[in-house]
Amino acid sequence: MTQKKLCFIGAGNMTRSITSGLVKSGYDAALIHATNPSAAKLDVLKAELGIKVSHDNFAAATQADVIILAVKPQLMQQVCEALSAIDLSGKLLITIAAGVTINRYQEYFRQPIKLIRTMPNTPTQIGYGMTGLYAQAGVCDADKLLCEQLMKSGGEVVWVEQEDDLNQVIALAGSSPAYFFLMMEAMIDVAKQDGMDEHIARQLVQQAALGAAAMVKQNPQLSAAQLRENVTSKGGTTAQAIAAFEQADLRGIVKTAMSDCVARAQEMAKQF
Repeated sequence: MTQKKLCFIGAGNMTRSITSGLVKSGYDAALIHATNPSAAKLDVLKAELGIKVSHDNFAAATQADVIILAVKPQLMQQVCEALSAIDLSGKLLITIAAGVTINRYQEYFRQPIKLIRTMPNTPTQIGYGMTGLYAQAGVCDADKLLCEQLMKSGGEVVWVEQEDDLNQVIALAGSSPAYFFLMMEAMIDVAKQDGMDEHIARQLVQQAALGAAAMVKQNPQLSAAQLRENVTSKGGTTAQAIAAFEQADLRGIVKTAMSDCVARAQEMAKQF
C-alpha cells in the first residue's frame, strides 16, 4: 500500500477501528495523526497504536496528504469550515459520516475538493468490516485505489455507482450489525428465561451466527434462501421455527426497519 500522511479528524470508535486495522496491516504509525477534543480518547490511541495525536485539527490537516473526516454529522459543518482556510488542492478528503452529501462538503469548504464518501461498519475494528465507497466526479484512479486500500485494512469494500446508493449501504451494512446483535440478544434472553446458563447460551448463539455467515460467504453459488431450505427438513424443528417467523411477518419487519433506516439517512442529508 502507498503510505501517505493521514489525519483523522475525530477519534471515536470508527477512527479507532480503522487506525487499528491500518497499524495491524503494517501501516507506519508515525504517518497517522488523530485529533480530538477529548484527551482520554487520544491517550488510548497513542498508547495502543503509537500514532500521533493532538487537539489541533488545523495543524494536523495542513501537514496531511489525506484528511479523514470522522466526526458526527451535526459537527461536520463547523469542523469543515474551520479547515476551509487550508489549501486543499493537493489533498484527498475521505469522510466516514452518514448523511452528509458531497454538495454539502463543497459548500462547507468553499473551494474545489477531491472527496470520497465511505460508509464503514464497526466490525472494521476486528478485520471483518464492510465499507461502501462513492467517489466525487474528478477523483483520480490513484486516489480511489488509495482510499480502497485504506478501508480494506479493516475488511471488504464495495464501490457504488450513485451517491444515493450509500443510503442502502447504511441499511445493509453500516447499521446491520446491530440488527444481528438484537437477534442474538433475543435468542440468549429466551434461553436464560428457560433456565440455561447465560455463558452457554451465548456460546451457542455466537458460534451458530458465525457459522451461518461463513456458510453464506463460502457458498456464493447458493442463495441465502437455498441455504435456509437445505437445513429445513419438512415437519422438523427448524421448519416449525421458520413458520413462526413467517407468521410474525419477519420479512415485513425487516423491510420496514431497512426502509426507516434509509429514510433517516435521507433526512440527515437534508438536515446537515
